[in-house]
Amino acid sequence: MRIRSLALVAVVAVTLVACGGGDGSESANPVLSPIARPGSTARLAVVSPENGEVVRGSTVELRVDLQGARLVPQTTTDIAPDEGHLHVLLDDELISMTEGMEQEIPDVSTGVHRLTVEFVASDHAPFDPRVVSVVTFEVRA
Repeated sequence: MRIRSLALVAVVAVTLVACGGGDGSESANPVLSPIARPGSTARLAVVSPENGEVVRGSTVELRVDLQGARLVPQTTTDIAPDEGHLHVLLDDELISMTEGMEQEIPDVSTGVHRLTVEFVASDHAPFDPRVVSVVTFEVRA
């Protein structure tokens, strides 16, 4: 039994040395290396609904203010810090990707909700730091 244990330890040690890659530095594999994201010149604010607002009815009118950038419809990997579109999330669930500053959100259930709007690059990925505005509101019948 002791010989099997020693053999297993030896096999594990050889495997680790063979796969380890030597000097302990980070992997040069681009798939495993983090990709740096550009920053953005944008400033974003949810204008409506206001934080803490009580909305009557099931349709919520979303309006945002975006400064220092412009909304563009195309998706491309050639990203610019002042171009992108909006991702809109209701209660952490993506409900739209838009290049509009206003939209109706229909069929919102009664209760307290969290609305997140993020200005993202034209490749759908976030800027670094992220450009996000969040409000909490309540829907009443």
